[in-house]
Amino acid sequence: MSDGPGAARIRAVVVDDAVLLREGLARVLDEAGIDVVGQYADADSFLATLPHDAPDVVVMDVRMPPTFTDEGVRAAVETRRVAPRTGVLLLSQYVEATYAEDVLAAGATGIGYLLKDRVTRLEEIDDAVRRIAAGGTVLDPEVVTQLMGRRRDPLAALTPREREVLGLMAEGRTNAAIARALVIGTGAVEKHVSSIFGKLALEDTGEDHRRVLAVLAYLG
Repeated sequence: MSDGPGAARIRAVVVDDAVLLREGLARVLDEAGIDVVGQYADADSFLATLPHDAPDVVVMDVRMPPTFTDEGVRAAVETRRVAPRTGVLLLSQYVEATYAEDVLAAGATGIGYLLKDRVTRLEEIDDAVRRIAAGGTVLDPEVVTQLMGRRRDPLAALTPREREVLGLMAEGRTNAAIARALVIGTGAVEKHVSSIFGKLALEDTGEDHRRVLAVLAYLG
């Protein structure tokens, strides 16, 4: 995917202590038409640039120096506090549901959490960065599965099909994409979404806002 004529190009920053992955990811983004305006080997170096030079999206590893535990998660939360308009895409070698919950708690829009094997496909990483820059939420299906397993009670009233629809919503998919994934009509998806909103008692304050609230209920 590329920006349309006259469209402002997305400004992205890559934060990862692994030089090859960092530079490879920067090249993938550049080839997709996304401007990589900075590369950093640790979270503190990136955070020092905020809020004066905040990018549209920062792509960063979960585990970085000095402790290689949750530096990326803490940096993501701080980024949303200092520069709330900057989207964050976290990359992880493994599914770490607790970390995903921590990041989502900092704000459910403009957030992504993917496994690192996703960055090997240009279309996957390009699509994720663009959706996050536009305020969307992008979660790896394996992360969604684990989060669903941790917290099911608020969704007890949903049917199995409604849970499937809500799971795909949590991955950031549109109604049309959900319809294709489940091999059903878009109208059927819209009815399921409406039913989900009703069962979760989400007031009609706008389709996009209610989708975010539904995903939050699903994840936590």
